[in-house]
Amino acid sequence: MADEANRTAFLEIQGRMIETTGKLKQVQTQMRSKEAEKKRAYLTMEELKQVPDDTNVYKSIGRMFVLETKASLMNEQDKKFKDGEASVTTLQSSKEYLEKQMAEVESNLRELLQQDPGLARQIMSMNVV
Repeated sequence: MADEANRTAFLEIQGRMIETTGKLKQVQTQMRSKEAEKKRAYLTMEELKQVPDDTNVYKSIGRMFVLETKASLMNEQDKKFKDGEASVTTLQSSKEYLEKQMAEVESNLRELLQQDPGLARQIMSMNVV
């Protein structure tokens, strides 16, 4: 009876671990993407700063280029940069939360395996495909 309960608990913990790992990878991917957007916006702003104010500048929209003022492009890039920073901050807190959750799940798993050495032996003897 206790063996079956431990097996059920293990499967539940395993499911939570898989779910948390997936979410963590997703957040890390989103963070990399937002960091790249932020860097692109920063580099674009740096290049635009070097251009004289009366120069024609164009914004890429799909395969088309639209004439814009330098100020509007600077504002747009600044907004993208700030949005990127805000997103990265939010994602960082999500990442920290998920890492804490992962540590908790690992702790629960370790505790369960110490509690039931027989279960640990069963798991170790399973063929991993």
